Amino acid sequence: MKLHECINFLLTISQHTVSQALNQRLAPYGITPSQYGVLNCLWLNDGICLPRQIAETLYLETPTVSGILERMQKKGLVDRAINTENRREILVILTDKGRALEEPVQKVIDELNVDVLKSFSKEDADFIRKSLLQIAEKTL
Repeated sequence: MKLHECINFLLTISQHTVSQALNQRLAPYGITPSQYGVLNCLWLNDGICLPRQIAETLYLETPTVSGILERMQKKGLVDRAINTENRREILVILTDKGRALEEPVQKVIDELNVDVLKSFSKEDADFIRKSLLQIAEKTL
């Protein structure tokens, strides 16, 4: 099989291209794509999540999420606190600074999605999204 026929190669270079574009567009806001993922989880959950919820949502290992959260806490985007209802759990709490990024960063994400898919018809763009979800959800 030729390299350019290998689905792993095609997905990898496509992901790299989109990730680089997202990195550049998020740089003015001082966040990375991974940090955007965490912020998105918090924005959708009233500003409070457990680290394991974030890890499950982003398909990341909990130690990886811990490192991301540490860097975000240093930037003042999130805080971490002991859950008063279950003292064995740590809560990730969105700060005002993290909340203030929601509108401008969501705009960046929306614009990137449009730019990435602009050369496709609506039907083809929908098919691409559906196909990528199908690949992601398929258990090999």
